[in-house]
Amino acid sequence: MEFRRFRETDAPACGALFFRAVHEGAASRYTEEQRAAWAPWRVPPPEVLPRLAAKLAEEITWLAEEDGALQGFMSLRKDGYLDMAFVAPERMGTGLAGQLYDRIEAAARALGLAHLTSEASHFSRAFFARRGWQVDAPQQIERRGVRIENFRMSKTL
Repeated sequence: MEFRRFRETDAPACGALFFRAVHEGAASRYTEEQRAAWAPWRVPPPEVLPRLAAKLAEEITWLAEEDGALQGFMSLRKDGYLDMAFVAPERMGTGLAGQLYDRIEAAARALGLAHLTSEASHFSRAFFARRGWQVDAPQQIERRGVRIENFRMSKTL
């Protein structure tokens, strides 16, 4: 497994992995309607790719690749918000997310951040809790007119 920082040319692969992680990896905890609202495109359309690329380039984004194929990615805004955390469904439970997270937390510490926040899915909630995060509040968010439960979480570094 190779780990590296995001490049703008990675946006299509990140978008496709995001779709797979939501639609396959989260299928047991979210309805089809919720997953379609959360991740509507198998491949991000041309008008979405520049926004995704700019967002991930602005954030501290780490990728994991094997034989040139994207296996996971995680991103942190410079204000301490852990934004995106996704691995390929077949990589769930293998420790890959933990390896990406270690790089993200190290980057946060290097920035001098004292506090991290995120909005965690049912799956990532347990992942973050094992790393010392606490649930601040469950919440219902709305995506494309569909309500989806997630959890506001935080960690003091």
